[in-house]
Amino acid sequence: MKKYLALLILGFLLFSCKAKQSGVITSKNEAIKKNIYDTRLPKQVTALQTKTAPLLFERTAQEQKEVDKHNESLEVIEKKNTDKIVLEDNVQDVIIKVENCSSMGEDLVKLAKQNLGSPYHTGGTSPSGFDCSGLMYATYKKFDIFLPRTSTQMAQIGRILDLKDIRPGDLIFFRTNGKHHINHVGMVVGVNDEEITFIHSSTQRGVIISSTKEAYYNRTFAQVNRIIE
Repeated sequence: MKKYLALLILGFLLFSCKAKQSGVITSKNEAIKKNIYDTRLPKQVTALQTKTAPLLFERTAQEQKEVDKHNESLEVIEKKNTDKIVLEDNVQDVIIKVENCSSMGEDLVKLAKQNLGSPYHTGGTSPSGFDCSGLMYATYKKFDIFLPRTSTQMAQIGRILDLKDIRPGDLIFFRTNGKHHINHVGMVVGVNDEEITFIHSSTQRGVIISSTKEAYYNRTFAQVNRIIE
């Protein structure tokens, strides 16, 4: 009797297990056939995870200390209307004092914009072709201010600014191509909500206006310097 009862229980368990298995859905097509697939469920989207670019002007304590030291050591050069200021390649820690510097900044931008569309040319300082520092050199030269010739040297002069202080005509610097030193420069056109627009000579597109909202320039941004005040 006990043996018969055990076989009866075993048979019941096997039947129950099989019944449960019959309700298992093993594919999307099967679910659709059984009318239990909900097409309203959101699609699963996969994307490459990219490292968020740091906010502009986030400086470490050590970096801020170096900026303060640089700005405190600036030598002021006063420029009269007829003066020619020549900053040799080895000159640094200087700023040029002029009358109506804000107006001059706007005029610098207007001059630079006249070269929009000019091609890129290594070593170029004319509308037939500019490199990045060549465009800045040629623009400031119109005001009898002769900057050092490379972006690395230009970054050594002028006051290093915070976002709230930036205005048109200031120079904006970048570290591109994974380099640790500054190797690209442009001129600030405008500032709005932590976005800086700037004119520069791009190796691929020549003289154009770009923005720090673009991932490449946000990622490679270095600093903004004021040469005149």
